[in-house]
Amino acid sequence: MYTAKQITHRGQKRIAVSFEKKAELIARFKKLSGAKWSNTLKIWHLPDTEEYRLKFKLPLEKIMSAEAEQQIEKFVKWLRSKRYSESTLKTYTEAIRVFLKFFFEKKLNEIVDEDIIIFNNEYILKNKLSASYQNQIVNAVKLFFQTVQNRKLNLEQIHRPKKPKTLPNVLSKEEIKAILEAHANIKHRAMLSLIYACGLRRSELLNLKPADIDSKRNILLIKQAKGKKDRIAPISEKIIALLRQYYNAYQPAYWLFEGQQKGKQYTAESLQSVLKQALQKANIKKPVSLHWLRHSYATHLLESGTDLRFIQELLGHYSRKTTEIYTHVSTKSLQNIKSPFDDL
Repeated sequence: MYTAKQITHRGQKRIAVSFEKKAELIARFKKLSGAKWSNTLKIWHLPDTEEYRLKFKLPLEKIMSAEAEQQIEKFVKWLRSKRYSESTLKTYTEAIRVFLKFFFEKKLNEIVDEDIIIFNNEYILKNKLSASYQNQIVNAVKLFFQTVQNRKLNLEQIHRPKKPKTLPNVLSKEEIKAILEAHANIKHRAMLSLIYACGLRRSELLNLKPADIDSKRNILLIKQAKGKKDRIAPISEKIIALLRQYYNAYQPAYWLFEGQQKGKQYTAESLQSVLKQALQKANIKKPVSLHWLRHSYATHLLESGTDLRFIQELLGHYSRKTTEIYTHVSTKSLQNIKSPFDDL
């Protein structure tokens, strides 16, 4: 006996399958193409394909009209003309597809304000989708009809959930040291070390080129980061020495960090795998992601007395409020507070 449902996991459409925890059932499931186990969700999942939907008796994908496809293509062109990032472009177009497939029997000009409420109740809330996903859908629908259909839908009728205030995950300096020293491979050590040393996002590291390192000025140039902004970050002699050692060993042709093929950019999946291996070697059981290194960089800077304004610049944050979240995870001030329990 099993239960199956459609989910969105790490930005991808998947089919989650729950079944009795038996070795023979797990072995059979593993043989299915694309089968994976999620440590986060504690569930087995598969690619969301027509074949698997039929196999697990899930509804088949609804087909959009040619008109809707043309309008989505027009929307994509508009987003690109306004220089939206590929990530935002992908998120918005997928959201619009979900919305329009839900109303596949309707023409675009027949969709009205009430349909937004129906979609919210019958799709988003019924499927228990996250608040962030709800906001993505609503933002995408609003922009789509405003730009492509030249009309505004009244979205105020939908209760827009507040984004939950979650604190960033931070590692201790001892844990960071163990992770960075776990690999014997100089390339793997250099990649993880540079992320922490400069508080880089994953994409920022992968987009670096050798020329972006100015060893004479001890500066790293981060080009066209989030929000299409350039910024600089200081790099110490220690990290420069590590990068020099790596460069001499690998001689990258175009990107600072390349895959097995010369001149080809290192992939995000491979980088995540490098971190996973380091965690295993360092015997760290926490569900650490690459972004934890960036969070730890910011928190450790704050705890060492660096002004919040400088941290904001170093991280490339547009708003000071985004950076202020690190004041809630810094333990420097908290450690000076004495609990009344200690006086008992």
